[in-house]
Amino acid sequence: MDWSPIWLSVKLASITTLLLLLIGLPLAYWLSKGRSVLRVLLEALITMPLVLPPSVLGFYLLIAFSPQHGVGKWLHDTFNIQFVFSFPGLILASVIYSLPFMIGPIKSALQHLPHSWAQASYTLGKSERETFLQVLLPNIKASVLTAMVMTFAHTMGEFGVVLMIGGNIPGVTKVASIAIYDSVESMDYHLANNYSLLLFAFTFIIVTAVFIFNRNKAKSPLE
Repeated sequence: MDWSPIWLSVKLASITTLLLLLIGLPLAYWLSKGRSVLRVLLEALITMPLVLPPSVLGFYLLIAFSPQHGVGKWLHDTFNIQFVFSFPGLILASVIYSLPFMIGPIKSALQHLPHSWAQASYTLGKSERETFLQVLLPNIKASVLTAMVMTFAHTMGEFGVVLMIGGNIPGVTKVASIAIYDSVESMDYHLANNYSLLLFAFTFIIVTAVFIFNRNKAKSPLE
């Protein structure tokens, strides 16, 4: 059994989760602060990967970042950067595709915090950034952890988007979900089962760990 697809999936999910944590925290905070037309439109765009067929998103990313068209041509001609059929391309696609899994839980948790907590912090002279980092963020730790795990697990199982923009290059873009598809196509059901069982067990363990953490957190409201 070739372990490189599993390693690539873990590597892709880890990098995507860390990048989305950096992007998701400030973006979810900004979205939680109001319902302006701009915020609604941006939230709709962020949420679309949840309902849009992955092949549609993957197709447009393939066209947009192809070295023969638009942004992809400019990046290739100017900086010699190519996202299509490369690991950085998988990261770019995964960040876009998994964004709602990071934004949703964090934004919902921020909206359920009492407004008086932030107002009290401002009254004590704290800035907005200090209020977010020192008052709001510590009180949504469970939601942030849930968002990170859901993002990681979702990225581990991506198929349509990564196949469209990354293809099936061994050691470069052939992640576990692609390896399963490849094995089934070649009628090697034993290998496909091995990859599937690993993904199933890995995802089950990390999601169960989060549920246990959240249950213990709920039993300790004063923590």
